[in-house]
Amino acid sequence: MSVLRAEWTKFRSVPGWVRGAVIAALMILVFPVTGLGGGPPEQTRPVPIGPDGGPVVDAYYFVHRPLSGDGRITVAVGFAGAAAPWAKAGLIVSAGPALGARYAAIMITGGHGVQVQHDYVHDRAVPVEAPRWLRLTRAGDTITGEASADGTHWTPAETVRIPGLPATVDAGLFVACPSQVEGLGTSLDAATADFGAPQLTGGWPEAGWSGVQVGAGSATFGGYPREMPGGFKPTADGFTVTGAGDLAPATRNDIAVGASAADLLFGTFPALIVIVVVATLMITTEYRYGLIRTTLGAAPRRGRVLAAKAAVLAGVTFTTSLAAAVIGVPFWLRVVRGLGIYVFPASPGALLRAEAGTAAVLAVTAVLALAVGTILRRSATAVTAVVVATVLPHLLARTPFLPSAMANWLTTFTPAAALAVQQTLVRYPQVDTVYTPAYGYFPLSPWTGLAVLCAYTAAALGLAALLLRRRDA
Repeated sequence: MSVLRAEWTKFRSVPGWVRGAVIAALMILVFPVTGLGGGPPEQTRPVPIGPDGGPVVDAYYFVHRPLSGDGRITVAVGFAGAAAPWAKAGLIVSAGPALGARYAAIMITGGHGVQVQHDYVHDRAVPVEAPRWLRLTRAGDTITGEASADGTHWTPAETVRIPGLPATVDAGLFVACPSQVEGLGTSLDAATADFGAPQLTGGWPEAGWSGVQVGAGSATFGGYPREMPGGFKPTADGFTVTGAGDLAPATRNDIAVGASAADLLFGTFPALIVIVVVATLMITTEYRYGLIRTTLGAAPRRGRVLAAKAAVLAGVTFTTSLAAAVIGVPFWLRVVRGLGIYVFPASPGALLRAEAGTAAVLAVTAVLALAVGTILRRSATAVTAVVVATVLPHLLARTPFLPSAMANWLTTFTPAAALAVQQTLVRYPQVDTVYTPAYGYFPLSPWTGLAVLCAYTAAALGLAALLLRRRDA
């Protein structure tokens, strides 16, 4: 305890070290303002919000007619030529024309077989070999999907309940095709499907079929390739429908003007550099001026000295950084929303994890810098080594033109993996997009990423303790 008290006294008696800890916290607190200069663009097109409160892509070509009460629609369907893996063609019941309206659908896809989806985030594969026929049945608020290879033997897919479904809904055929990942970005795509004549039973009033591009003016609909405009046309035995867009959760790539909570913690990077300098100087200064002999003379158990220095550094860094993050994130979220920028939602638990995780990253990195300083004994060399190992990999990974494989490798196997604790965006298995750190998606889970940094720090601290015991002061 006396060693810990001595190291705490030593830390607070050096004004430069105290100022460094304060400056690092201020970097987290005020750095987001540098990204707001010049006035960010405002999101002018509406972002569809799904039933769960998250942003969605609600865009597809819809050939529909009203269904009053209960009813069933059966149709033969197949893609006209090659289709992208998540191109979709099938049957849908929609609760209404509003963006983000509830729905239930059954569909064939270009590469994932038959899927039953509802309310954007719910997706289930149906084990049907060589599907050719689809059926959708409404009974009150309950929608049942079925699939068949021959139109005679049916495989029940899934039954879902859509609460609040109005008495009269729009139902019919739809085609969608999301943008395809192409290199470091995405390119527009569309799909065409041939439908047989729909077989209708139940409450279908006499009406013709109408076609509409759902979600045409929404922020998450990219549009069509020039060579494939959307639409439908009757054929001798049904319809040919071309559609683009998707029915799915929206990702960062779908919203041109969007932000996440992690964007407001970009001050972590300059804060890391400041903390690394402070932590390194805490040990290298003693070597430079020969004070290490006095320190070790007063506390001969060298491992305890190193542990006390690490505890003081980690405690001060975590406390100041956590205070800055807890104050700064809610404040900047309010500012960014006030500027008209869409912010991806995050639960209070996810925000708290990002804030506490940021403080933990800075604290553990401080201990890593202390360990490296003990090993190398030279300030400039130690600072450079730690910055190159922790800050540089993540800055490179955040560069949009870095190949995704390299970006993911850097944030998996280097200490920069720890910044995964800041991510609040979600990967969706039913959505193909650019999932890289540049867009806010990390290859490791938050705590696994932090564990990578902890492993590097534990190894460095162990080596530092060994060398401190064996080398002369």
